[in-house]
Amino acid sequence: MHIAVTGGSGRLGRSVVRGLREAGLRVTSIDRTGSTDEQSVEADLTEPAQAAAILHKLRPDALVHLAAIAVPFSAPERTIFGVNTGMGFTVLEAAIEAGVTRILVASSPTVLGYGRPGWQPQSLPLDEHSEVQPHHAYALSKVVLEKMVSSFALAHPQTRLASFRPCYVVAPEEWQGAPTQQGHTIEERLASPELAAVSLFNYLDARDAASFVMAWLDADSAPSGRCYFVSAADVMAVTPPADLLSTYLPEIAHLSDQLSGNGSLFSIEAAAQDLGWAPTRSWRNQLPAAALERLGALTADPASTERTFH
Repeated sequence: MHIAVTGGSGRLGRSVVRGLREAGLRVTSIDRTGSTDEQSVEADLTEPAQAAAILHKLRPDALVHLAAIAVPFSAPERTIFGVNTGMGFTVLEAAIEAGVTRILVASSPTVLGYGRPGWQPQSLPLDEHSEVQPHHAYALSKVVLEKMVSSFALAHPQTRLASFRPCYVVAPEEWQGAPTQQGHTIEERLASPELAAVSLFNYLDARDAASFVMAWLDADSAPSGRCYFVSAADVMAVTPPADLLSTYLPEIAHLSDQLSGNGSLFSIEAAAQDLGWAPTRSWRNQLPAAALERLGALTADPASTERTFH
């Protein structure tokens, strides 16, 4: 199988491309960032002519669309919305015209609107039926992309499409102390719950994202047009989330009795049921032993949740 991955040079893209190749698949990365990789193509996918020409030339069996302005507020709001939605439509249109039969598009958990004062979900854990409440251009662009996927699935039944919402992506090197996308280490995020609380303690090892992509590509019987949460099975927190909500997320603390143990606030049941997918990596089995020992000491001191490692 030949798979084209847009945004293959990005944080998530690098691990997805690597994982697919290690599984023995032929993968072409398409990105505006140049690469010395002979299996990579440099292109501006916001240009319809370029997107159409490249996909017509490659004619991949499947397309994984990860390319986007990937960080909220990293550009003017109009730019983020215009680039992400315009490029999404351009890539989907070009892929359909090139005869691609499987298309998977990256969305984001931020479509649910958490982080906004007064945000109120109806229940926890959050799932694909939870109300979308986008409150910035990045999240809104992802809602539109999900709707595009649904629309193209209806219009082109010969093509199987889906979207997925990968949680806070952790690259392999970040388990060893490299800074995450917000500049903190994983150990710092775990030692200071307020750092991960803003994203509801969600996270996902990038290699588990790659395994999700492979599971979806292999699931020929999976329904077209679906959207999936893709998350680690647990939270990015030493303490069970039900015990943290009153301090760090008081507006949803009344829902804490709906949570169980250290489980994620984002349900991955749909991916398990449709695709047989489950994550295998957690901070508990990926962090070095020394870091786990330091974090383990926190549970013995009730005041230690305010502590930060330097």
